Amino acid sequence: MTREEVLDSVKANVENENLIKHMLATEAIMRSLASRLGEEEEEWGLTGLLHDIDVELTEGDMMTHSKLGADLAREMGASEAMANAILCHNEAHGVPRETPLDKALFCADPLTGLIIAATLVRPDKRLAGLEAKSVRKRFKEKGFAAGADREQISSCTEIGLELDEFIELGVEAMKGIADDLGL
Repeated sequence: MTREEVLDSVKANVENENLIKHMLATEAIMRSLASRLGEEEEEWGLTGLLHDIDVELTEGDMMTHSKLGADLAREMGASEAMANAILCHNEAHGVPRETPLDKALFCADPLTGLIIAATLVRPDKRLAGLEAKSVRKRFKEKGFAAGADREQISSCTEIGLELDEFIELGVEAMKGIADDLGL
C-alpha cells in the first residue's frame, strides 16, 4: 500500500476538507514521532493518514467509528498493527493501547486540533510564526479548543516524551506541511 493509494482512498471516503487536513496533520506528527522514536516512518505516517477514514461513513457514530476504519485499512493492505492502532484510538471500544504505535496515534490525534486552533487565533492565521510556547499556553486554557482532550495529549509520556517536547514536535511537523493545511 502506497501513500498515494491511501490518500486517494481518504479523498474517496471523506468529503470534509477540514477532516482531510486533520488526517494529513496527524500523518505528519506520526512521521515525526516515528523518526524521533526509531520506528517505521511510513507505517506510522500511513496509520495517521488513515485513522479517521470512516468518520463520514459511520456518520460520527462512535460505536462504529474506527471499527470500520480498521477494516478498511486491512482491505487496503495495512498491517494488523496499523489496524489495531486505528481501532484503539477510539476509546469507545475499550481496546487497550499496548504498542508504541497505538499510544502515539492516541496522543497525536487531538494535538492537531489544538495546534490548528492556536494557529487560527493568530492575526496572520499562519503556522510559520506559531511557537510551541503559545500552544503550551493555550493548552492550559480549558475553554480553548475544548475538543482537544488535554489528558489524551498528555498521554505522550507513555511513549517517552514530555508534554513540551511533544508539542514542539507537533508544531514543527505541521509547519512542514503548512501549505497542504492551508495554514
